[in-house]
Amino acid sequence: MNTWIHIPQNSDFSIHNLPYGMFMRDNIPRPGVAIGDSIIDLHACCKLGLFAELGFDTSVFESTVLNEFIDCGKDVWSRLREYLTVQLSSEGALYEFREKAIITRLNAQMCMPVKIGDYTDFYSSIEHATNLGKLFRPDSEPLLPNWRHIPVGYHGRASSIVISGTPITRPSGQSKAPTADAPSFGKSKRLDIELEMAYIIGKSTQLGKPISIENAEDHIFGKVIFNDWSARDIQAWEYVPLGPFLGKNFGSTISPWIVTMEALEPFRCESIKQEPAVLPYLQFTGNKNFDINLEVAIAPEGGEETVISESNFKYMYWNMAQQLAHHTVNGCNINVGDLMASGTISGRDQNSYGSMIEISQGGKEPMQLKNGETRTFLEDGDTVTIRAFCEKDGKRVGFGECVGTITP
Repeated sequence: MNTWIHIPQNSDFSIHNLPYGMFMRDNIPRPGVAIGDSIIDLHACCKLGLFAELGFDTSVFESTVLNEFIDCGKDVWSRLREYLTVQLSSEGALYEFREKAIITRLNAQMCMPVKIGDYTDFYSSIEHATNLGKLFRPDSEPLLPNWRHIPVGYHGRASSIVISGTPITRPSGQSKAPTADAPSFGKSKRLDIELEMAYIIGKSTQLGKPISIENAEDHIFGKVIFNDWSARDIQAWEYVPLGPFLGKNFGSTISPWIVTMEALEPFRCESIKQEPAVLPYLQFTGNKNFDINLEVAIAPEGGEETVISESNFKYMYWNMAQQLAHHTVNGCNINVGDLMASGTISGRDQNSYGSMIEISQGGKEPMQLKNGETRTFLEDGDTVTIRAFCEKDGKRVGFGECVGTITP
């Protein structure tokens, strides 16, 4: 599809994408849509009257988050996407007002795209769960008895989710070395990344009303990259019996652009076969997974980055529809803007594992960086960058980057 706006080759933000985000303009967060190296300012478009015929309350674009727009519903999302696609492929009103409605993306300061009320993290990659099971429980079955029957998850801390580019402070807490008689307090020595993706809830429910697996995707607005930073030494000491706590809640990073489900539609793929068969409320038809290429890179302070993992979202054992159906089967309600993370995404070999604890085999096999340094876990000054994109039949839909730097 041709467009009058310049889009660099292999740009994540093609005309087939049109993701939503929040950026700073005139010292105020504004809603925008990414296209190539540019941002369409939706607030400016609204003031110029460009959306007058679309049949929804455009005052939602005066908000400093996208929640109000998302709450307008699926029909509005589709109408705006169709309108922008037409405007970008023909010299209409948007072209006429391009100097007022479009700014450069490359120097834009990005903001949190939504107000996240609640956050849930799942544990849905069978390779990751198996790898950690072997590390943590070497003398027993890696997968716990419930893992193949339910999408395991836990409720995380929404307040510490930050936008890409925000520094991450190395957390402190209790840990206990295997040879020690008692725990000690101090900075985490085994700070790790978790390669994840997350989806933003686009439709609220009432308490007591489950979401069926057939309708689950109607409640999803779009997806982001998610890095759920993890302090493995703190986590190992605290996680029994109630699971992650201080080892997780010190920070998680999201990418700034939300790629819509409509943009991801061409990249659906088959899911992994689930054995044994799941219970009826988790059974689905059709392709519920997505072919999304993933990459993790580490750059030491002042140094060149090294790619340490190349994976794919299609390796997920439990899909998003199953996660949401299970999350609400007990009547738990969800709200627009809630975030649901996939859990670490690991492929089938060491080059595609989604965490450093897996790649380094629990710290036993250091990975070498391009400058000759080695890593088992993150050092202060390290910058982690996660990238994600889909590509098929000449169409590229990407998520940009999810970046964080470790500070003391």
